[in-house]
Amino acid sequence: MPLYEIISKSPLIPWRFRNAFENWVENTAHNKHPSLYRYLHFGQKADPIRRITSGPKHHFYGYYEKSPWDKSQQYIAAHQVEFNDRPPIEDDRAEVGIIDLQRDNSFIPIGNTRTWNFQQGAMLQWHPTKDDCLFFNSIDQDSFISILVNTNGREIKRFSRPIYAISPTGETAYSLNYSRLATHRPGYGYCGSIDEFKDEYAPKLDGIWKIDLTNDTSDLIITLAQLVDISPKDSMKDAHHWINHIQINPSGNRIAFFHLWRYGETGWRGRLYTADQDGSNLKLILDNDVISHYDWLDDESILIWANNKNSKPYFLLCDITSVDEKIIGDGVLVEDGHCSFSPNRAWVLNDTYPDRFDMRTLMLYNLNENHRIDIARLFSPKDKWWGEIRCDLHPRWNRIGNEICIDSVHDGTRQMYIADISNYLR
Repeated sequence: MPLYEIISKSPLIPWRFRNAFENWVENTAHNKHPSLYRYLHFGQKADPIRRITSGPKHHFYGYYEKSPWDKSQQYIAAHQVEFNDRPPIEDDRAEVGIIDLQRDNSFIPIGNTRTWNFQQGAMLQWHPTKDDCLFFNSIDQDSFISILVNTNGREIKRFSRPIYAISPTGETAYSLNYSRLATHRPGYGYCGSIDEFKDEYAPKLDGIWKIDLTNDTSDLIITLAQLVDISPKDSMKDAHHWINHIQINPSGNRIAFFHLWRYGETGWRGRLYTADQDGSNLKLILDNDVISHYDWLDDESILIWANNKNSKPYFLLCDITSVDEKIIGDGVLVEDGHCSFSPNRAWVLNDTYPDRFDMRTLMLYNLNENHRIDIARLFSPKDKWWGEIRCDLHPRWNRIGNEICIDSVHDGTRQMYIADISNYLR
């Protein structure tokens, strides 16, 4: 156990001394003695985090469940923007590009877009089977679309719907209503297009669209009207409903997603569903109101932060075939974070929201041994970057599981960082 933990949690030391120690470590030591700070928290003085982008422009990848690395491990996909202190509006552009890790970490632009946000960017992601191609969302007149480009910036193909998730074969993608997200979940949607169903609570013609990427055809496979008819709750009445966080299982034969709806003036409630790739075999997995970040462990298991049946939130491992819930990391993983499994599925990469010192913790968790390893604590002040412009770490694995990438503002601008974690996994 790190020295910081021993001292701050010892019942033999009076609270006022423990509190004074914590405040000195998190303020004075953090700012003036960074090596000592790391030693007290992690038992080592070396900083495992190294920056790969620089200001004055800001750089980030976005969400946590996709790898920004290409298969060669030479390039990392990234967004580059001019500002970091407000949400983007309709005319704000982001450059999409790649960082060359073998050439001074230079940012190479390959396109630009007006459909982006700080949480998920433009859904920039590598094509699963074409090594040198990336997808990103854009806008054509007043309609959201997606574009496939190669690493030289040459446009390969346009698609008539924006993309959220892409199947492992690269033949199929899934889409949702980003205009509706912009209204009901600011920070995840796009400006520039009007939700044609904005006055409807649960439209029959809105939901999840399956896209055939070969022919650029799409089918509405699950509707919001369909979802509100499944075990309806009082809180669903006269509430606007939407869908978010579509994720495909490892083999590509099933999807998971959130069905969400307004609750009161600012709150929301949600459910976790899974379905076959064509929308059939729709199954309600979690109906506990509070759901958050998740990742597929395998084709039949999902790790998710949510209320369990006793209404206390945990990381739950849900078996989608039996709808069983198993608590994971009880007493070790004690708060919500952006969880994702290593390529070999033995480790969980996770982070936290800012604590009372405005510090986020980056960690690894061994699923089989119930063991947590903290890697870093990074400054993220709520008074400057919160709400729609917050900078979550969104930790992501590389393709072979020996490095991770994060977005962070701890140096004063929004930048991307890499850490070699191979020593932690031994």
